Amino acid sequence: MNMPRALVLTPFVLALAACFTVGPDYLVPKDAALNAPFTNAPLDGAEGQKTVSGSAVPTHWWRLYDDPVLDDLVQQAMASNTNLRVAAANLGRSRAALSVAQVQGGFSGGTSAAFKRAQESAEQYLLTEKLPVTNEGDVSINISYEIDLFGVIRRGVEAARADSDATQAAADLARITVVADVVRAYVQNCSAAEELGIAQRSLDLQRQRVSVSRRLQQAGRGNVPDVTSGQTQVATLLANIPVFTARRKVAQYQLATLLARGPADLPKGVFACNRTPTIAQPLPVGDGAALLRRRPDVREAERKLAASTARIGVATGALYPTVSIGASAGLTGILEDLGTQPTARWGFGPLISWTFPVNGARGRIREAQYGADAALAQFDGVVLKALQETQSSLATYAADYTRADALRAAQKSAAESADQTHRLYVAGRESFIADLDATRTLTSTNAQLAAAEGQIALDQVNLFLALGGGWEMSPAAAAPVAASAGAQTTSR
Repeated sequence: MNMPRALVLTPFVLALAACFTVGPDYLVPKDAALNAPFTNAPLDGAEGQKTVSGSAVPTHWWRLYDDPVLDDLVQQAMASNTNLRVAAANLGRSRAALSVAQVQGGFSGGTSAAFKRAQESAEQYLLTEKLPVTNEGDVSINISYEIDLFGVIRRGVEAARADSDATQAAADLARITVVADVVRAYVQNCSAAEELGIAQRSLDLQRQRVSVSRRLQQAGRGNVPDVTSGQTQVATLLANIPVFTARRKVAQYQLATLLARGPADLPKGVFACNRTPTIAQPLPVGDGAALLRRRPDVREAERKLAASTARIGVATGALYPTVSIGASAGLTGILEDLGTQPTARWGFGPLISWTFPVNGARGRIREAQYGADAALAQFDGVVLKALQETQSSLATYAADYTRADALRAAQKSAAESADQTHRLYVAGRESFIADLDATRTLTSTNAQLAAAEGQIALDQVNLFLALGGGWEMSPAAAAPVAASAGAQTTSR
């Protein structure tokens, strides 16, 4: 084939290359859990509940607490948290790998220059006399274009892009986890401070009761066992104080770690908080389909499935030849003559390299297929786990909220009973044991209510974490899952 004819055929070869891609085209399988009717239905337990609403989950859900200190903590953690720094580095590495995959194939070239003093072998030129020692030179330039005739490079780019998307989803997952950890630690800090305050007030109340019983005993209206019983209750309440103090310290240490700073450097608002943060509205939870589109771990698993499917094509491509079109030109000859017409050379034409499918090439295809099967199973597992976590969080939140309502009513009744019983005891119309029991019931109910309200706040954090709230999804990031979720066929 002469050079003009090769140039004429080149466009046809390139057109052919764009028409054939080995391996399966990726679609979410129609029998995947993501496409099941129950994963696209409203969340079980979300309907008819006064504690939640069907509104979409807000991106910055922690702002529902309307707490400037908490908002500031989240922003600081997003800027300095070590886990997020690791995620950012991993994301940068995956994008660099994608850029490498995108520049594979296509045009490549190089140049070389070599000079030497040598004696060439006469027999290689079929001569019998010895050749003279001479100065030799070789200067060349070459350029080639690899034709992705079977789409192997395209499949490699698909796999790299899906890997990059999965790493982005993992970074999003790290972000919402850090946000939830910050809110949880702040809630525990404030809740422990509130429970500490209630324990101290209960202790003061019981000490007042002991003081009254001691005065009555001194006046001849009481007895020593009454005073001793009251002091026992004081000691019992006093024993709870270190527990709440330690819980608050631990929460502050957690916050400091999340913000990558020392505990003493935390904002002053953290140390001043002594009420459990609350959300004064039903929690927006959306629906099942929105949940699965939103959760980063679902996106990560789906993108890993896409990458595994693309690698089947990469492995299949090893069965086919590699085709390139190349051209080279240069000067080769005696150094003194270099640059003259006799030393000039050039070439142009197709370069075909074909390694026959031995040494496990077909086995690597089966390996890639099994890898895709495993990725699909993992994807289904992540989808099912997402639903289970969310529905369990909804059930737990509803139950704890109902319990807290009952404890609020019990606390109100216990406070009234303790006040009335103490008045009757002071007036001599009720026994000290009755007064002690009423006070014990009040302090116990106060402690249970404070713990229940703290648990509700933690339930809210867990629910928002299960819903996948706390990161910005760009349209480009949302597109792969949104498109795949509607797919009804697969070539696998």
